Amino acid sequence: MTTISDSPHDHWDEYHASSADRSTDQTKFQAFKQRVHRRLLERMNLKIIDQVDEASVRKQIAQEVRDIIAEEPTPLNAKERARLESEIQDEVLGLGPLETLLADPTVNDILVNTFNQIYVERRGILERTDIRFQNNEHLQRIIDKIASSVGRRVDESSPMVDARLADGSRVNAIIPPAALDGPILSIRKFSVDPFQISDLVEFKAMTPRMATFLAAAVKARINILISGGTGSGKTTLLNALSGFVPEKERIVTIEDSAELQLQQPHVVRLEVRPPNIEGKGEITQRDLVRNCLRMRPDRIVVGEVRGAESLDMLQAMNTGHDGSLTTIHANTPRDALTRLEHMVGMSGVPIPTNVVRQQIAAAINLLISAERMLDGRRVVTSIQEITGMEGEIVNMQEIYKFDRKTVDESGHVVGEFRATGIRPRMISRFIERGITLSDDLFDPKYVYE
Repeated sequence: MTTISDSPHDHWDEYHASSADRSTDQTKFQAFKQRVHRRLLERMNLKIIDQVDEASVRKQIAQEVRDIIAEEPTPLNAKERARLESEIQDEVLGLGPLETLLADPTVNDILVNTFNQIYVERRGILERTDIRFQNNEHLQRIIDKIASSVGRRVDESSPMVDARLADGSRVNAIIPPAALDGPILSIRKFSVDPFQISDLVEFKAMTPRMATFLAAAVKARINILISGGTGSGKTTLLNALSGFVPEKERIVTIEDSAELQLQQPHVVRLEVRPPNIEGKGEITQRDLVRNCLRMRPDRIVVGEVRGAESLDMLQAMNTGHDGSLTTIHANTPRDALTRLEHMVGMSGVPIPTNVVRQQIAAAINLLISAERMLDGRRVVTSIQEITGMEGEIVNMQEIYKFDRKTVDESGHVVGEFRATGIRPRMISRFIERGITLSDDLFDPKYVYE
């Protein structure tokens, strides 16, 4: 048998030599773990894993690992034994090295740049971890496991995949030949308990007055478009706003990769499907939007409009499905409308530009812009009401805004929320539905830092 340490005192977790030596030591540990894992698979009946509860399987794995370690001449201390048991349990039942990060509630994003470089995002800030896979083949196995769990595939002929974990976390993977240095994996985690609007107020993503106004807009069946860049909190905000949809209404959600966590009892969830290996069987978001119109929805929630389905979404909003919500990638409210206009053009239906803009102005009532600040904080930077057309331009008026002032010594963005003083026209819609708001909500003298 090959030994890793020359003496019983040379333990990996106690080794404090140079960085190169620590890297070598880590490599030896990974090699030893791989050997133990291989012997475990030879001993265990993997067919019973799905038939026995996880706690019992974990106990069995731990006992087998202890027996294998006892047969090995490699010296391990108690901490190393516990680490080895835990990591091999994760290899068999979970996602290997990623399990520790998935269990960490402070981690929002997991970014794997090949097997030996893993970053995480905490509180909006990226930091590198010392966690790594054994090699690119090990990382590839984990990606295959994730993709197959949701009925998708990833290989050389189809090197990109969008998937999700059991807890709803969003996964994107891309492998060679599209990824030059090895498999790349990105995971956007979602909390088990989705954030409520009160949580966003507490995090200073918006003010209590903004939250009150948005809650009233959802209850009054206002069509809402949420815009923002990657990681700006669009989906989190969409989830929070959906909490104000009455429980008696039927909601149909349409997503590229299911991640919404609506709490209402009457929710129908639809998800796109990529083509199979023969290039057949694809179900697009446009197909689902068209189909959901036959499902008697009270509201339609599209996780993100990104293509031809935008035309069908606008038409649905204009034909009795008030109160629908969706998101779009865009840096500013005006950019969001421009991008929506371009996506309608992707439908292949020759519609004049002014007609498209008229449809947008009639369908979308409220546009919310979210942004991730330099310090990692997510902020609702603007809430604007679409008031109609003036010539060929879609008119908007800003109701609330966030004014950035500066960045302090600690890197925190300093700014203030305030109302613009404009009383939105949609207040009449609120009154029709028995919702009364105080004029104080729109008073610009109330400033929140």
